[in-house]
Amino acid sequence: MELKKSSNRFIILLALCLSSVLSAAQTTGEFKGKIIEQSTKQPIIGASVRIDNTQLGASTDTNGVFVIRNIPTGTHAVTISSISFQTKSIAEITIIANKTYYSEIELLEDASSLNEVTISAFKGEVNPLTPVSAFSYSREEIFRNPGAQGDIMRALSSLPGVVSSGSQFSAIAARGQGTQDNIYLVDDIPMFNLSHLEAEGFNSGFNDPNGGRYSIFAPRIIDNVQFQNGGFDAVNGRRSSSYLNLGVKEGNQETWSFSGQFDLLGATLIADGPVSKKTSVFASGRYHNFAMLLNLLGETPSTISFGDYILKTTTQLNAKNKLSVIAMYNPERTSKTRDDIEAGININDDNSGRTILWNHRDSKTVVGLNLRTLIDTSSYLKNVLYYRASTVDNNFGRFNPSLDPEGVIIDPGYGTYETNLRRIKNNQQEFGYRSIYTRRFDKLTLTAGIDAMVIGLDYARSLSRTDTMYTFRSRDISTNPARYYQLVDPSLFNSAFDDRAFNGSGYATLSWRITERITLNPGLRYDYTGFTQQHTLSPRLSGSVALNDRHSLNFASGIYYQDAAYSDVAGQRAANKLKNERSIQTILGYKIQFSSDLKLVAEGWHKQFDDVVVQPNRAQSYLTNDGTGYAYGADISLTKRLSKNYYGQISYSYMESKRDDQNGLGEYNYIFNIPHTISLLGSYKPSNKWVFSGKFRYSTGRPTDQFIVHSNVLNDPNMMRYSQEITAVNGASLPDFISLDLRADYNVQRTWGTFSAFVDLVNVSNRFNVNSEQFVPETGRISNVGLGVFPTFGVRVEL
Repeated sequence: MELKKSSNRFIILLALCLSSVLSAAQTTGEFKGKIIEQSTKQPIIGASVRIDNTQLGASTDTNGVFVIRNIPTGTHAVTISSISFQTKSIAEITIIANKTYYSEIELLEDASSLNEVTISAFKGEVNPLTPVSAFSYSREEIFRNPGAQGDIMRALSSLPGVVSSGSQFSAIAARGQGTQDNIYLVDDIPMFNLSHLEAEGFNSGFNDPNGGRYSIFAPRIIDNVQFQNGGFDAVNGRRSSSYLNLGVKEGNQETWSFSGQFDLLGATLIADGPVSKKTSVFASGRYHNFAMLLNLLGETPSTISFGDYILKTTTQLNAKNKLSVIAMYNPERTSKTRDDIEAGININDDNSGRTILWNHRDSKTVVGLNLRTLIDTSSYLKNVLYYRASTVDNNFGRFNPSLDPEGVIIDPGYGTYETNLRRIKNNQQEFGYRSIYTRRFDKLTLTAGIDAMVIGLDYARSLSRTDTMYTFRSRDISTNPARYYQLVDPSLFNSAFDDRAFNGSGYATLSWRITERITLNPGLRYDYTGFTQQHTLSPRLSGSVALNDRHSLNFASGIYYQDAAYSDVAGQRAANKLKNERSIQTILGYKIQFSSDLKLVAEGWHKQFDDVVVQPNRAQSYLTNDGTGYAYGADISLTKRLSKNYYGQISYSYMESKRDDQNGLGEYNYIFNIPHTISLLGSYKPSNKWVFSGKFRYSTGRPTDQFIVHSNVLNDPNMMRYSQEITAVNGASLPDFISLDLRADYNVQRTWGTFSAFVDLVNVSNRFNVNSEQFVPETGRISNVGLGVFPTFGVRVEL
């Protein structure tokens, strides 16, 4: 009997122990990673990694690796420190039961002039190589950005000096330049563009200056963001406005995780984990279809869908070589047919789309290899080999339905229509190679490299018959002043181009710490552009002067050349060679680092533009480099980085941007001349379950044309047409842009993973923000293009 009681007690005790162990296993996880130097990529030995507000921590071994075990599930802040390096704060890591959170983390060399301030060294910030206009976002900050819906491009629009075309668009324009003028890199691979739904050909057969509507990256795909709003060094070129480098998340080397997000637009699935001891994989697939959202907003029905598919592998070949392979495929399709046009629609209404029909197909493909080799303890080499392709096939037509006198469609079944009036085919391919060498000396860091690429361009623009443009400038019809419209002749509009060219670049830049308080970064860049057969040299200089432990004066100046757009090159006759546009830029800034996560930055800037590509006659494809211009402004921002459960930013930007086509009409406002912009952003996490975010944006209305309207220009009462004569290019302004965006996230940890739900509301006041105006020839009125409230909501599950 006593033996039986002892046996029962043993079983009960064992059960309790197992229960305790299982409970611990289900409520804790691990944090593992590698700490390396930012400048040389060498492992840092003995770095301290601490989980804030706990006793948990670890130090890195001889390979720079650390492991922290038995961390309670949930989100945690982490502090990483090491002698001679800036202390780094990671605002949030998410620990899931029985899983390992893995990350490779870079530390910046300590700046002795800031030895009394612990800097939260977010990637790319407080870096002597980028003393001006440098910003970064963490993965969590991107996701929390209200109104952005997890889209990195929409999140960037709240930065000082950055504007977009309103809530309807995601493409950015920086400091007086356009959406086509930014350098985009993904894992150091140059990209054509990062947007979906860019309506090439919609604007009379030429590029839409607004850019795209959504980026090609789903939420939580981008792990780190480095953005510089001008003044970037000689390593980067061929675009002149801003520099954006996005790092796609690397696969977890320790454990697998799976997640899915399902929202109003579609679904995103992610798989992340190891496939061997040396290789990890990160895979993502997203599909969006706008049918449900268009119905919810009461917009004109049409087909709008796109997908984004990414596969990235990371392999630590040995102690000195790390190889990443990435592949991306981004298809999209939109269409509007006569069947999508309904009776009762007034073609003058906002976002009516008038009676334009279209069928648009687009796809982007990227495959790249990135090999990082540690040469010795002071230098490393980065080799990038890539292929990228972009295909565009746009068909535009027109429908002429029966209308009442107010412009209301009576019956879509009656009326003439054409489906292939205009067509644009724009296929681009590029094989490229980049090799960049970095070496650190005692007070000097050298970066030098070469780029080589072969570009294939197959382009065709066609008009099936002579067409009529009812919007024209006064000077465009000077040859026949009695005719108040403009004819588009296919012989002057159509073009075909199928050719290849070689582009090559060489560059070197130094970061020289002259004294403990003064750093200079001189650089020189050489570019050869095959399609324009042009050689250019671009000297650049930036630097910083630390006035004391918290205050610094920063500056940059240089020459920047920008390749002519491939579609512009392809549209010219063989004898008409376009040149690269040139800008001379100067930036002067002042920074105060109040604390580890709070800084104030004020910068003034100026740009001078030469050899700007202009279009003498809008009905013809002929272009010249006769344009000139200038832009100037100032930005001031107070930024609180994500720590202690909250972050935010207050910024104000003043900007003037002017152009002159040298056609006798004088100077005019550039399309992104927006004098005043104010942005207020805040996010607060009261508990591990809830996050609340808000963003307010105000900006001066974008320029729009002044015009007069002519009636019955065809002298045919049975086919009434009006025309719009532009008397002053961008001589007026659209209404001011005002938007309040709100977001709420709910997160709960379960033994099987994490469940999240979110609501993201763009423009909650439902104020209609106008992005552009479209003239309606059938009625002589203006239809506004813009957006009111734009809601999305969904759930996310991570296993």
